[in-house]
Amino acid sequence: MTQTKSPLIRLLSPLKPYLLFLVITLFCLSLSRLLLMVWKYERIDSVSDWFTILGFGLRIDIASISYVTGIPAVISLLISGIPYINRIWDFFTRIWLTCTFVLLIFMELSTPAFIEEYSLRPNRLFVEYLLYPKEVFSMLIEGHKITLLTTTLLTTLIVILAYQFFRKKSIANQPQPKWFERPVLVVIIFCLAFLGARSSLQHRPINPSYTAFTNDPLVNSLTLNSTYSLLYAISQMAGEVSSFELYPKMDQDRVTGEIHKAMGIEKSQFTSAELPTLHKQQATLHFDRPKNLVIILEESLGAQFVGSLGGLPLTPEYDKLVPEAWSFNNLYATGTRSVRGIEAVITGFVPTPARSTVKLPNSQTNFFTIAKLLAKQGYDTNFIYGGGAHFDNMKTFFLGNGFNSIIEEKDFINPEFIGSWGVSDEDLFTKANEDFIQKSKTGKPFFSLVFSSSNHDPFEFPDNKIELYNTPKATRENAVKYADHAIGHFFRLAKQEDYWKDTVFLVVADHDARTTRSELVPIPSFHIPALIIGDGIKPKNDSRLASQIDLAPTLLSLIGVDSEHPIIGQDFTKVGDDYSGRAIMQFNENQAFLKDGKVVILQPKKPPTAFTYLNSTLVPTNDLSEDLINQAIAHPLLGTWLYNEKRYDMMRTKEH
Repeated sequence: MTQTKSPLIRLLSPLKPYLLFLVITLFCLSLSRLLLMVWKYERIDSVSDWFTILGFGLRIDIASISYVTGIPAVISLLISGIPYINRIWDFFTRIWLTCTFVLLIFMELSTPAFIEEYSLRPNRLFVEYLLYPKEVFSMLIEGHKITLLTTTLLTTLIVILAYQFFRKKSIANQPQPKWFERPVLVVIIFCLAFLGARSSLQHRPINPSYTAFTNDPLVNSLTLNSTYSLLYAISQMAGEVSSFELYPKMDQDRVTGEIHKAMGIEKSQFTSAELPTLHKQQATLHFDRPKNLVIILEESLGAQFVGSLGGLPLTPEYDKLVPEAWSFNNLYATGTRSVRGIEAVITGFVPTPARSTVKLPNSQTNFFTIAKLLAKQGYDTNFIYGGGAHFDNMKTFFLGNGFNSIIEEKDFINPEFIGSWGVSDEDLFTKANEDFIQKSKTGKPFFSLVFSSSNHDPFEFPDNKIELYNTPKATRENAVKYADHAIGHFFRLAKQEDYWKDTVFLVVADHDARTTRSELVPIPSFHIPALIIGDGIKPKNDSRLASQIDLAPTLLSLIGVDSEHPIIGQDFTKVGDDYSGRAIMQFNENQAFLKDGKVVILQPKKPPTAFTYLNSTLVPTNDLSEDLINQAIAHPLLGTWLYNEKRYDMMRTKEH
């Protein structure tokens, strides 16, 4: 008598190979991760970190498997009842699962040797070396014979075993779901695969920044699997647009010469042939103990919203601070994204047509930030954000480049208000104030980057905090007014605390709101506010032209830190009131260089275009000096060169 298959077995029959793949792959990847952790146990600080690595690792592995099996599983369900076609698809499924499994295991087998060499899971270097097969193969033959032989034999064995295993799991001759059951199963499996691949209900799916939790890049990379690590690095390489491919040519020696001339410092101050912008900076002020530094980065706060800069009357709290601060009236952002603002303010790096270095793979470690510089000077450094710090890869970048710790949404206890982007700005600043009070008790100087988020679409903020500027409540103007209200809230708290007298504060926008202007580079939409305030800061209304990259050197002088760094920005404490500054602005693949009322705009594959900047309008002109054009060309080329060759740090790191 034939035994009837249960309904559940019949329903899951088309999914059997995928379910087996899920179980076996999860086991193998988890085992590999555990063995790597045991091998590098001395790098893992605590028992809780072991569980964190394994927990994040499981989520990354499920996400990886969901990506590679979700769509094939849905197709298998759709055609499960169609003769012949399901047999053909069954064959392709077998090949796909075998190849995917082999790739995952091969990458894990290759990982120990890569970690031994680079102290990271396989990343972009794994791909870059494939461009040099002769050299790489020779290196493997000469120095890694056992690794090469073992990996080859094991991979070959896995290919044979995996194919035979999945061949025996053919679904073509198995009971299939009925026609009316298949659409329901398709929806369920698609939703599960989608959720598994995202592994997060936040704005962005899980990514390496989401799982980063220590200052050790190797430990952070253990939360990944090596295939995910490699493919993610490859995907990020797509953002590495080269200035040398888009803009006019200039050799590296001339680029260096133009930049050094623009910096206006003595040749003797440059300290490295390998790092062309590395130089010494003597602070203008000195104290018995260097001052604390707090940078408040305000989301999308363009000059158009700031009353004291001639904008809308939305910032009464900011405007109240201006008379007691060094305020910058003619400051320009380097870009239109938060990561570009972070790049400029925290690293002083020049903008390029590539994505911000906060997100690019070459800069996740061994890249200069003022946090790294100050940490070496004995500062406690941290990042405070009301949302998830993995957004825009901030967490990975910061932890890899000098920030000791991060406070993010999950660290706020009973916040007053939570919106789509995290806790409100008032909650953010209340938490920051509490953190600064605790830090000040240690006697150790501290640096903190505080990043607001309330002024962000969909413009959510608590009720009954401000008198609305317009209706409905959820408008950008009202969100700006609330963000300004929160600034006032913070400074009222800070001025009552002991740390106030020992701290220099910078309030600056990351960028303006999105622009709809039609210019090649809409320069008025890059105009942003900034002020430096603190006990001992002399009030000043500064109308000199400045860029975000000038802020870090100026702050280093004001907190009394002598340093050696690669920032090309100007220390505004050391130039006269007649100093003629410059601003550099990246807009998509166009870049503008503004100086003395003249603008040079670089466009991809085109000669530089010259304009006069008059009454916030670009007027074409032919009257432009060759020096200004060369300056405009040199700056984006410098950025690409320094990034590609890893020449933007405080010391030259050995590259294998």
